[in-house]
Amino acid sequence: MKRMLFVATLASTVLSANPATAQKSSHASTNKLDYEAVGSQIGVTPADPQIAAALKLVSADRIKANITRLVEFHNRSTISSTETDLKPGTGVFAAADWIKLQFESYSKDCGGCLEVQFDEFVEQPQAGFNNSHPRIVKPTPLRNVYAILRGSDPSAAKRMYLITGHYDTRETDVMNTHDFAPGANDDSSGTAVSLEAARVMSKFKFPATLIFVAVAGEEQGLNGSHHLALRAQKEGWELEGVLNNDIVGGDTTPGDTLQSKQRVRVFSQGILPSSPIEQIRQALSIGGENETPSRQLAREVLAVDRTYLSTSKEPFHAAMELRLDRFLRGGDHRSFSDEGFPSVRFTEWRENFDHQHQHVRTENGKEYGDLLKFDDFNYIARVAGLNIATLATLANSPGMPQQVHVSTSNLDNDTILKWEAPKSSTGDVHYQVVWRETAINDWQYAFDVKDTSGSTPYSVLLPISKDNVFFGVRACNAKADCSQAVPPVPLREH
Repeated sequence: MKRMLFVATLASTVLSANPATAQKSSHASTNKLDYEAVGSQIGVTPADPQIAAALKLVSADRIKANITRLVEFHNRSTISSTETDLKPGTGVFAAADWIKLQFESYSKDCGGCLEVQFDEFVEQPQAGFNNSHPRIVKPTPLRNVYAILRGSDPSAAKRMYLITGHYDTRETDVMNTHDFAPGANDDSSGTAVSLEAARVMSKFKFPATLIFVAVAGEEQGLNGSHHLALRAQKEGWELEGVLNNDIVGGDTTPGDTLQSKQRVRVFSQGILPSSPIEQIRQALSIGGENETPSRQLAREVLAVDRTYLSTSKEPFHAAMELRLDRFLRGGDHRSFSDEGFPSVRFTEWRENFDHQHQHVRTENGKEYGDLLKFDDFNYIARVAGLNIATLATLANSPGMPQQVHVSTSNLDNDTILKWEAPKSSTGDVHYQVVWRETAINDWQYAFDVKDTSGSTPYSVLLPISKDNVFFGVRACNAKADCSQAVPPVPLREH
């Protein structure tokens, strides 16, 4: 198979005859480090007009209306599905029916563009979650609710991106199915983000497929997301990104001066403990514990944020957290990560635990409970905007490059990267190599590979020591909508 080798010079062009010579003379005159002398610093990518138009449609008022309605279902405990004495119009199944109606109304507005379904199953009695007492003690019906916006490109439509929040709630006693458990923040806020993303994005067409989900069973042990992730794995979904929103209400507690309405946390999985031991050893040997698919998805969120939100009139910043989740807590992104799908969790900057998993009450003048009054709907709208921009960027992109490798055949100060085209994409594709210093978390520099015509695998030679940086390769379209980067795997050729 023919190989294409692109050689990067210090002037950031291709097809130099001797990059090592150019490197030496440039260093003599500019005193730049090798990773600074090729390519350019990553800045703000120009906005895609389609995505910018979509963001203008995000409505804090609609988000407020949806959360208000969800709270009115009184108690959305997953196990309330087995109760027979609930007040009509309350409980988890009534909420599921209403969510499905919302998706269907959005589909009606776009001429039937959404495929709206229940993902129904029966969860069997189970052991305790996180060493707790069992939270499902008898066969319990569960309903995930989802809407699919099929990709407009027959090939790219095979790729999928999913957004989710959980619509079940809990009281202090996770087995309490009757007392008021509003869940205005945990997780009506995340469910509202998924609903608003479906409403807005259904007005546009994207090459890849988008799935908008509200899952049940999170509070009982991630049951709904676990079932959906297993289904995706079993059915062979090309699921390249999962965005989970859980507790994104921007808690507004009088007197709390440490909350930030300009930040949202983005949590992601490092090395999977279930990975083959050989993969874990290889990752640890090259310092690749932060180069996992989920961490790369989080970096893409940061890139999207720079383009669409952090430079707006009211800057909004995504903060990458190098943790799967918060201490003593878990979320639905874990279910997808465990199955090998890139996934992240969005959560407000500073949680108030008096307003989570609490019996609604007032004690000594302090209010407890996850009440509507503590949500900030403008904050939730900005989180929704970040999710929408991320989904749209990924759905418009060509998808992730495949078989990305770094040559480790020789001891030298150059780097040869090789890769193949994304699985399911059409149209013009160009590639961008990104890198950062090993002590830095986000991408710093980029090099555009200009000519990608001809046979694969593609290759590029950069006069940068692979020992001093982390590399990634991403695929972009003509509007600079790029996939998340794919880190290279060492390949020793003989």
